[in-house]
Amino acid sequence: MRIACWQATCAPGGVPAFLESLRAVARRAAAGGAGLLVTPEMSVGGYPLSAAALAEAREPVAGPHGEAIAAIARETGVAIVHGWPEAAGAVVHNAAAVTSPEGRLLTYRKGHLFGSQERALFAPGSDGVVQTRLGGLTVGLLICYDVEFPEAVRAHALAGTELLVVPTALMRPWDFVARVVVPARAFENGLFIAYTNWTGARAGLDFAGLTRVAGPDGGLVTVGGDGEELLFADIDPARVVAARASTTYLQDRRPELYGPAP
Repeated sequence: MRIACWQATCAPGGVPAFLESLRAVARRAAAGGAGLLVTPEMSVGGYPLSAAALAEAREPVAGPHGEAIAAIARETGVAIVHGWPEAAGAVVHNAAAVTSPEGRLLTYRKGHLFGSQERALFAPGSDGVVQTRLGGLTVGLLICYDVEFPEAVRAHALAGTELLVVPTALMRPWDFVARVVVPARAFENGLFIAYTNWTGARAGLDFAGLTRVAGPDGGLVTVGGDGEELLFADIDPARVVAARASTTYLQDRRPELYGPAP
């Protein structure tokens, strides 16, 4: 399956402007042969969320913004990963969803919140591993800081995830997460990781870009720079099988040695 990663400029403009841009990008992704389009963390509303943006973008799992994105998926024939502030009763989650042309496939709530601002805005999720089948692949979903926890990615590998999609909002000076951590996670677990970031500066934050798709054998399938761009990558499940056969971390694990920390 071919995927597209939209490294978008993080700029104010509101939800209608985002949806208009998303439609145009989804059409470009379809023209390039992609079956899946990945957008950055909290793509509806933008990151970081101001009070006004949070109020505009916040909605439950089934809401008007999600319905508009579903319509774009139907129109273009491309599945879309988007993020938004999910209203769940009295709390809000940093959430992401995979929506195919046939409808929503899964929703994930970010389990590891980064810093005091996220902890003030969101409740942590407790979803663990969430997966779906798409384009002949087992696709899993994490969000940004989640991928920096080796246990989270290993759990996906053990559950059979072949493509791990990670919308992110990576800021400088943490460029090394994209450059070093993400390829290492892909290699040590024998899976693809599609790590899709914002670019540009907003509200005092400098987003690093560096969107990339890391392969299961330690190589990079595609690498972005620091400007807005749409990156394409071909995801071949045979590479996952080959990588796990040649680098046998999953088979050689000895979980009886890794008991809970005292």
